[in-house]
Amino acid sequence: MTQGLARLQWPHNIVAGDVVKVRLLVQHPMHTGYQQDMQGSVIARNVLLWLTCTLGDQQVFRVEPSSGIAANPYFEFFVRAPTSADMVVRWQDDLGVAGEWQQRMFVADRKTPVP
Repeated sequence: MTQGLARLQWPHNIVAGDVVKVRLLVQHPMHTGYQQDMQGSVIARNVLLWLTCTLGDQQVFRVEPSSGIAANPYFEFFVRAPTSADMVVRWQDDLGVAGEWQQRMFVADRKTPVP
């Protein structure tokens, strides 16, 4: 699996049990197969076939985007954060190229005051 380029964003101060909005941007051209290059040749279709997000050991988001999504697709979804864990994003495109991005989500215990 190759390391891809993605950006994950969520609130800075998360307390155990909070439901938080996760924003995800994946760098990918999402070629539809209808576009042409400068010489007039058709650019082969290359879109994401699937994308998953796992928080800890639980899959929290899955999508199978189509060619109707623009380049560098952006997704928003909500997740309940029980404890600190790694968010792992994985995807594969039409060319068989796989990508992965990992980022730690830090969650404060309800008993511990958040600074």
